Amino acid sequence: MRYEDRVDASIVPIVSAVPAPDDAPSPECLGETVCKWAWDVTGSVWFAEGSYWILVKPLRIVLILLLAVLARWLVRRTIKRLVRSTSDAGVPTMLRPLRERIPTAATEPGEFVPERRRQRAEAIGSVLSSFATAFIFGIALLMVLKEFSFDLAPLLASAGIAGVALGFGAQSLVKDLIAGLFMLIEDQYGVGDTVDLGEATGVVESVGLRVTTVRDGRGVLWYIRNGEIIRVGNKSQGWALVVVDLPIGFASTEEATAVLRTAAASVALDPGLAPEIVEAPEVLGVEQMTMDGAVIRTVVKTTADGQFAVGRELRRRLAEALENSGITAKIAAARLFPVLPTPPAGETGTGGAT
Repeated sequence: MRYEDRVDASIVPIVSAVPAPDDAPSPECLGETVCKWAWDVTGSVWFAEGSYWILVKPLRIVLILLLAVLARWLVRRTIKRLVRSTSDAGVPTMLRPLRERIPTAATEPGEFVPERRRQRAEAIGSVLSSFATAFIFGIALLMVLKEFSFDLAPLLASAGIAGVALGFGAQSLVKDLIAGLFMLIEDQYGVGDTVDLGEATGVVESVGLRVTTVRDGRGVLWYIRNGEIIRVGNKSQGWALVVVDLPIGFASTEEATAVLRTAAASVALDPGLAPEIVEAPEVLGVEQMTMDGAVIRTVVKTTADGQFAVGRELRRRLAEALENSGITAKIAAARLFPVLPTPPAGETGTGGAT
């Protein structure tokens, strides 16, 4: 009997129904949900075998990018809300600039418009937004590279070495940026302030994270790196004290003091200058004695913006008061000295001829 006759006919349909190995995905692929689903839906071997790279990988990358964009939007929105809240009058006192924390700097609370605080907050918010964007998308880029089976260990090690080299090579730049950031956070000075930064003294024209520009009294524009600023003398924050020292010669100090007090009081009563005066002018008395006589000191506490106008007007009125009272003439007379007589021709002066 032949072999074909001995084969059970019942198993022939079963054997013919089993697909050949080339017509089905591998068992490992069929063990995965995505591969099995792709094979069941399409019946394509290559699509089922490559479903991980065709479907899973792109979806993961798209999801990473979407989450990065969403995280960036949330962070930027939070930063913007914090920036807007700094312009609100309800901000805690410690978060306000120095000029708004000093009670004697204004006659009424809330007198200062928070424009400078808004500009400072926007500058800090811009820096924080940039840092957040770089950090979030940097993490997203590393995750995308990992999805493409990149080995991140050498990349991170190279980045660390490059960061160390950049830190040594650009340490001055990093120092300037950090100093500029803390300067903005602490509100040490702003545009329009009169500051003393050492060699450069003048009005601040622009403030950046790396460089501050100051225009001095002669019109010279100074570019100062923030990392090189060791001390800051701000003449525009809080209140200012105008000090005027006037010599009275050897005139009566009581008379001169009374004249100066009357003139100083008239400055405080001036409606154009009264809003700039925090405390009434005060004549302190004799400050020092010189060879020309006594010197009397007068002081007045003013706002930072009004110190120059009040100081000029106070000096003018004090000088006019001394002149009108006749004290100035006494000072001029005290400075006149008799001229020594000229010796006759042929004489050598004191002592006889040798």
